[in-house]
Amino acid sequence: MDTFTLLEPTGAHDLVATIDGDRVLLKRDDVAAALGWVRKPEGLCRDDECLFVSSSSGLDVGELLDLGELARLLRRPLALDLIERAGFLGESASARSDALTSLDAPGFTLPDLAGASHSLAEHRGKKVFLVAWASW
Repeated sequence: MDTFTLLEPTGAHDLVATIDGDRVLLKRDDVAAALGWVRKPEGLCRDDECLFVSSSSGLDVGELLDLGELARLLRRPLALDLIERAGFLGESASARSDALTSLDAPGFTLPDLAGASHSLAEHRGKKVFLVAWASW
């Protein structure tokens, strides 16, 4: 078993994982602690939400859970770098759609030219003009 870094929009989690070919296998307890999803006989559950998981889904590999299958079941994109032992589990399309339709900009903090940090939340309720530039 190796240390595997799972990044997601809410933060990073260092988990114990088994790399099996192109699959990342995680302990059930680690998935529950990091993501809040618990494997139960009735499916994959978080709070009062449960997703049905068939026994042939490939999620369960002995006592471990397949991260790729977990991402597929949650409808979240997954990017893996097995050499670096890291992966990014993105937001689902429905979560991104909900955020876009809310018309609320995501929170962020960036430095100005003098190096002082400014967050978007500091300007809540005011009109804000943002200028972005990239060299690519």
